[in-house]
Amino acid sequence: MRVAIITAGSRGDVAPYTGLGHGLARAGHEVTLVTHARFEPLVAGSGVRFHPLPVDPHAELHSARGRGLHRSTTGVGKLVRAVGMARALVDRMTGELVAAARSSDLLLLSAPVAPLGHTVAEGLALPSLDVPLQPLAATREFAPPMLTDRSFGAHGNRLAGHGVTLAVEQVFAGALPALRRQLGLPPLSAVAAWRARERGAPRVLHGFSDLVVPRPRDWRPGLDITGYWWPYDGAAQLPPALRDFLDAGPPPVFVGLGSATVPHPERLSAAVVRALRRAGLRGVIQRGWGGLAAHGDDMLTIDDVPHALLFPRTAAVVHHAGAGTTAAGLRAGVPAVPVPIQFDEAFWASRLVRLGVAPRALPLRHLTADTLALALTRATTDPAFGRRAREHGARIRAQDGVAPVREAVDRLNSGSL
Repeated sequence: MRVAIITAGSRGDVAPYTGLGHGLARAGHEVTLVTHARFEPLVAGSGVRFHPLPVDPHAELHSARGRGLHRSTTGVGKLVRAVGMARALVDRMTGELVAAARSSDLLLLSAPVAPLGHTVAEGLALPSLDVPLQPLAATREFAPPMLTDRSFGAHGNRLAGHGVTLAVEQVFAGALPALRRQLGLPPLSAVAAWRARERGAPRVLHGFSDLVVPRPRDWRPGLDITGYWWPYDGAAQLPPALRDFLDAGPPPVFVGLGSATVPHPERLSAAVVRALRRAGLRGVIQRGWGGLAAHGDDMLTIDDVPHALLFPRTAAVVHHAGAGTTAAGLRAGVPAVPVPIQFDEAFWASRLVRLGVAPRALPLRHLTADTLALALTRATTDPAFGRRAREHGARIRAQDGVAPVREAVDRLNSGSL
């Protein structure tokens, strides 16, 4: 079966699908990852084909529009700015998305592109499955992860969940009329299209672990949690300079903010270094899209390396609590100090604290050398954090998140789903 996995966003919105695609390719399917051109190297050697989408997310986040996200201090404010930013980019991706779909038998759609992808699937008479990385369906049990880690109460949580879903649908409202005409579909608003899909109760396969987010009891049938999809790393190895640094002393602390951008990287880098030294710890600082850097014999600045190879050799991980990096830290079985910045990161950070593998969440706006040093000291000296991290890591590694997706694809291929 020709399967197109379609996603958009930052590296964290793409990397898990490389492992999912690799697993499907090994099962005999012809898999194509459809996403931004800068991520093509992520599928090298995986058996997954690649179809590029225009728009460079790195350039967009470093543009004036992207830097504007930092001017909002609330989840609602950041979401409003992000919706506006996304609406301006959707039209540029539509043509290539349709082109990729025309040579496919099945579309697997990540959350950032699902409304657009469903319209394309409808117009081309293709089956599709949603494969989000976050629990986006409304529930009484927690507020929308894209907004906050706090509860609005059972009724408020569910109402807010529907509100966020409708806001995301509106991202595509401007592009859908022309797309529907192009595909020969009758006019239909974005919200009406979403309601029509929901009436069909489509199956949704969520790429995270129920050990981290148990399946909400009020979710309808068909909203399933599979387990994590791990990025494809192939035969990757740690760079020699990093291996030498790891071998030269006690396990260091990893510090990285992934694809997140920060307003003052030099100031933040200096605070991180001071915190590590006050806690008596060595540091591996990932430059990332934020441009962090550190200097000295006890510090090493690195670019992207596979988390699966590095994290198990660390004393703790300090990260932005993106869905993928949160999963990688849990898989490695090491304590964490989450530093959430925006969107769903506060939600995942709170999950780490609830699991007992992190002493606290330390939002970026509250991070100082003192607060980080204190959190690191607790994470690395209290044996309870390490013990719980190892226990959760072993359980998460035992799950096979690809298997339920592979089974769903095989059933579609045989016409039984």
